[in-house]
Amino acid sequence: MNALEAAERALGAAGASDRPFATATRERSLLLRFAASRPTQATAVDDLAVELAVVRDGHVGRASTNDVRDDAFSAAASNARVAADAAARAVGPGPYPGFPAPMPGPAHAGHDANTARLDPARGRAELEAAFGAAAGAGVEAHGIWTAAEVETAVASEWGVAFDLVTDAFMKVICIAPSGRSGYASATAVRAGALDGGSLAGRAAAKATAEGETERLEPGDHPVVMEPQALGLLLELLGATAFNGLAHAEGRGALAGRLGTAVAAPSINLSDSPRFPRTLPRAFDAEGVPKAPLPLIQDGVAQGVVHDVNSGALAGASSTGHALAVGGSASGPLPTNLVLAGGGADEAELCAPIERGVYVTRFWYANVVRPAESLVTAVSRDGTFLIEDGRVTRPLADLRLTDSVLGILGRTQALSAIPLLTSDGEFYGRRFASGVACPALRAGSVRFTGAAY
Repeated sequence: MNALEAAERALGAAGASDRPFATATRERSLLLRFAASRPTQATAVDDLAVELAVVRDGHVGRASTNDVRDDAFSAAASNARVAADAAARAVGPGPYPGFPAPMPGPAHAGHDANTARLDPARGRAELEAAFGAAAGAGVEAHGIWTAAEVETAVASEWGVAFDLVTDAFMKVICIAPSGRSGYASATAVRAGALDGGSLAGRAAAKATAEGETERLEPGDHPVVMEPQALGLLLELLGATAFNGLAHAEGRGALAGRLGTAVAAPSINLSDSPRFPRTLPRAFDAEGVPKAPLPLIQDGVAQGVVHDVNSGALAGASSTGHALAVGGSASGPLPTNLVLAGGGADEAELCAPIERGVYVTRFWYANVVRPAESLVTAVSRDGTFLIEDGRVTRPLADLRLTDSVLGILGRTQALSAIPLLTSDGEFYGRRFASGVACPALRAGSVRFTGAAY
């Protein structure tokens, strides 16, 4: 049974009196883990899940099942009714105005037939290429390779919509005998776009960089960030600045700031689901079609993203960013962030810096004060010192504590081509997303301590 058939059958089994909303998702995926240049785990998933939702007095109740029999669908609908009724009795009328009509959304290039075959031989070949490159550099390779095909169907009394996407991801962390590490990753619609040998080569070059490790005192330092580092910060910005629920409730970093300059004039950030280097989708969790949405243009804040719930609170329409039917408790988020590139290459980004920091990626990232887009994160797997315009030697990892909007406000230059970045950690239901962004030079970034 495919997702569309499951959604339609679930809707029929639930009965028309409650005007339910059905969502069916089928994931077929393959994941290969490796450590010390050896395969360690292979996981294959073929899972079909169905969720039914109903509205009671402005409250949404949801229940899901993996059982595709009609009585299981009826039971899920009953459980959704119980949840919605309980919420309505507990707190009185709620804000949710009702489910929108599912719409198919625009066509996209987010599916690749070769990737959908989930051929383990392709993954094996990429692992072998990574192991070979790592051995040639005298390091060990650790990481994952994964690919998937995901079907999503939504159905209600007003219509149905169906989407089919693929995604692929590979990360390689190389560890040298000295204990130093380097990182490289790639994310794409097509598994054929991943090159394990190239990724391992890039990671190995960072792990084997010459020179004694330098330690830098906390403070404000000029920084060059690779796309992977910047992508994580922009993802946190999505949650703190562009979340329509937080914005409507006055908690967001752009509350009272729309139409004003919040970043450098070179910053043009949008949610662009059909950008060629992103992972496109046709519609959101509520069946609202995806469309490009400017968020920051020439440094000026333009808008935030909404689902039906946050839109109702803000007096606005959904922009197609629901993460769950009825709205996620954490609010809507942009899942196709794209930061337009500039004209610099890596050498030009580093050239003006007399003494600064080069960051490959961040981890252990958390939001400290959402209203300020203040976050903290630790550099990892390739942090280097920039001296007299050149990357010279390894640097002990540092903890960043700074405002993401502040960093964008202090941006001086961007590399030319946005690259798709992702953390690639697929736990629970698979929802692959990423941030397309270039490398960036900021005149100053605050580091509050070392991570050693």
